[in-house]
Amino acid sequence: MRTRLLPLLIVLLAAVLLALGVPLAGSVAAAQQQRVVVDRIDDTARFAALAQFVTDAPGGSRRTTTDERRASLRSELESYHGVYGIRAGVFYRNGSAMANAPDSWFVPQTGEVRRAFDEALLSRRSHDPRQVWPWQRGRLVVASPVIRDGDVVAVVVTDSPTGQLRSRILRGWLFIGAGEIAAMLLAVGAALRLTGWVLRPVRVLDATTHDIATGRLKSRVAAAGGPPELRRLARSFNEMADNVEAVLEQQRAFVADASHQLRNPLAALLLRIELLALELPEGNEEIASVRTEGKRLAQVLDDLLDLALAEHAEADLGLTDIGALAEERVAAWAPAARARGVRLTGDCPPTTAWADPIALSSALDAVIDNAVKFTPEGGTVEVAVRVDGDTTTVVVTDTGPGLTDEELARVGDRFWRSGRHQNVNGSGLGLSISRALLAAGGGAIEYAHHEPQGLRVTVRVPRHAEAAGDTRGAAS
Repeated sequence: MRTRLLPLLIVLLAAVLLALGVPLAGSVAAAQQQRVVVDRIDDTARFAALAQFVTDAPGGSRRTTTDERRASLRSELESYHGVYGIRAGVFYRNGSAMANAPDSWFVPQTGEVRRAFDEALLSRRSHDPRQVWPWQRGRLVVASPVIRDGDVVAVVVTDSPTGQLRSRILRGWLFIGAGEIAAMLLAVGAALRLTGWVLRPVRVLDATTHDIATGRLKSRVAAAGGPPELRRLARSFNEMADNVEAVLEQQRAFVADASHQLRNPLAALLLRIELLALELPEGNEEIASVRTEGKRLAQVLDDLLDLALAEHAEADLGLTDIGALAEERVAAWAPAARARGVRLTGDCPPTTAWADPIALSSALDAVIDNAVKFTPEGGTVEVAVRVDGDTTTVVVTDTGPGLTDEELARVGDRFWRSGRHQNVNGSGLGLSISRALLAAGGGAIEYAHHEPQGLRVTVRVPRHAEAAGDTRGAAS
């Protein structure tokens, strides 16, 4: 979650900083240019004041080339150009030069200089030239009118290079960029701490939820700080987990107590049935049916008690030779298989894994019993021990009728039995007990089709203590 939340916060912070930085950069550029424009306006105003005293007009009979005022104006323009490198000139209304520096510079017929010149002819001083940006190699033109007796008689024009202006704008932008980067780093650090503070209890809650979902009902959310709402959620979750665990314990206790309490009355009932059978003719079908149902009920009660104990018991894990244990169970079930005309074989090389030997033996007994029970005469049941990565597997395959896809989805459910096998002895709890016994030690049981026919049951147990220990506390 942090990897998804943190980029979102960073993008939002970057957008805010850009929203602040871009206008600020534009403001810096505008301020730098405005300062230059104000300087140029002051300069043009000074030149315009000097040009007011140059009274002769081009073509006039009174014009003289030695006019001291014109010479003074030209001297000022040349000095200005020499010191600052700025082209400057005073031009009559028709565009001819009163004085200019350098001498080769005149008002062109088009371009920015011409537009500024024409604007000044309308008695408007340049006040808002086009903005200069660092990537543009343009020039800054400012023009002011020379007014005498209320009329515009000439125009002062300055044409400035923008290299220094662009450099100052760029330096200002670099300072802004450095500030933005520093602010971004600070914001990212704050976002990291904020997301860590907010999500820490969420991670703890997620881990605890996973533990409970995998059977470790004793797991609880530890205090991990964070916002008050998440701390309250953690407390509520712990209360809920306590209630769920209490309900499950009550259910287990009820099943165990009910199974135990019903055994004595059932045993007395079966004894009375046997006494009653002595009074009836031998071979009575009704009494035989009652005996069968009574024995079946006794088996169900025993299996219910075993299931309650399996779900509640803690696995006694240890390093176990799975091959030797599986071979032992194959040998134990071989007589029963021969009696039914079924060939039971085992391929059980020595291999070790972490398991509860008693629980694994009980699970293998249930699986092999089912395989032998449902395999027809002349069929084969095979038991194979293999190493599969971090687990050791015991695969039991048979050549019986197998199960459909729908039946595979339900096999192992409590009291479930295929409708095709209702006449076969059993309570429907054997595989449920096996699953509970294996889960207590970190194992599992899987069901699949066996080709060309039959059922394949795979019992998995962990090879390493860490994997077994992760679920060892499920029953504690």
